[in-house]
Amino acid sequence: MRRLGLRTRVAAAFAVGALLLSASMALVSYELTRQSLLDDRERIALRAAYFDAAVVHAGLDTDSPDVVEVLRSLDTGGSRRPVLHLNGEWYARTADPGTTAAIPAELRRIVAAGEPAVQRVRVAGQPALVVGVPLSSSAAYFEVNSMRELEQTFQVLALALTTVAVLVAGSGAALGWYATRHGLRPLTAVADAAQKIAAGDFTARLDPATDPDLTRLSSSFNQMVDQLARRIERDRRFAADVSHELRSPLQTLAAAASVLARRREHQDDRTATAAGLVADEIDRFQRLVNDLIDLARSDQPAHRAPVDVVELAEEACHAYDLPVSLVHLAPGVPPTWHVERRRIAQVLANLLDNAVTYGAGPAAVRLCRDGDTGVIEVDDDGPGVPVEDREAIFDRFVRGRAAHTRGAGDGTGLGLALVAQHAAAHEGHATVVDRPGGGARFRVALPGSLP
Repeated sequence: MRRLGLRTRVAAAFAVGALLLSASMALVSYELTRQSLLDDRERIALRAAYFDAAVVHAGLDTDSPDVVEVLRSLDTGGSRRPVLHLNGEWYARTADPGTTAAIPAELRRIVAAGEPAVQRVRVAGQPALVVGVPLSSSAAYFEVNSMRELEQTFQVLALALTTVAVLVAGSGAALGWYATRHGLRPLTAVADAAQKIAAGDFTARLDPATDPDLTRLSSSFNQMVDQLARRIERDRRFAADVSHELRSPLQTLAAAASVLARRREHQDDRTATAAGLVADEIDRFQRLVNDLIDLARSDQPAHRAPVDVVELAEEACHAYDLPVSLVHLAPGVPPTWHVERRRIAQVLANLLDNAVTYGAGPAAVRLCRDGDTGVIEVDDDGPGVPVEDREAIFDRFVRGRAAHTRGAGDGTGLGLALVAQHAAAHEGHATVVDRPGGGARFRVALPGSLP
């Protein structure tokens, strides 16, 4: 499972924290408000019930009281329903058996024992508060108070507090996203600078004055880049100087070898064979020196310009006596790419040389695209490349596929390393996969080279 990014995790933490905090506060607020409103409602109901009970008691204190008329004289409004239990009979202002049935037996027992009592019940599915007041040994007054409006108030309060909690959680997530965006901005600058350095731009630096808290990081990063640039420059200069110094003696050796080659008919077989081997090794040594010089220059960013890559590919085929029919331009791909001509010419030459030397010859040279990325593919009919060697084959001084199959191999070991370096100079990469039908397919991607 893919791990979430830092910004997402921080924003989620802010959202969860805000949700927990707001939910806790909402729950406490709801309970406190609910209890306060219930207590107030009970006090009001008790006062009203005692007042009405006093009125009923006074109305019953006559020679021939009209119980129903006494109950009707009460000003209870629409939210209170009075009920009188007198001499074992129930009396109400209107016939309503549901009201008397809603009075709990335990409450009746307490009131009959001479103690006032209060209990919350549900009448016809609606909440209600029953207040019982004893009047005499044979009479008890009950008042059923509807709490429907109070329950609706609780529902509205719960909805409002829930909405507030959700809004606070969303605000927390937005705040976390905003905070991480600004908090990670210095790291974004570091990532951008590192990306430029990886592409070969060693002039990229961080501004130490951007954030006082990150001055040490910026200074250390800049010092690291300075040391890295100096070391790479020393290595490049060393390789270039050594290669240039080797050119003169190699040219002398090559001239001497050519003299020996021209006098081959005057030599015995062993001498002629030895002279041929020396000439071959000198030629290979010269190619190694040339590759080292090119490799010393390859770390610089590519200097792009419009280049006809079809023409370059055909020229590379001519140099190896290969038919130009191997070159295929995919439909919809323009022949002119925005690349550095010298680098792409060497990429094509090295890939074809690799195919001729190790792959029994190239099968195709395809020029295609992937969005704005130009792609060069060279297929060969060779034995392919083992999976474990597909990354190492583009490293420096790897002698090629022959090192794993036929022994020592004949290349300098820098051809495919130069391919990878030239691709990196274009902010691209080089890979090798299996070719459908057998062999290997070398693929060089050059981002931004196509319109």
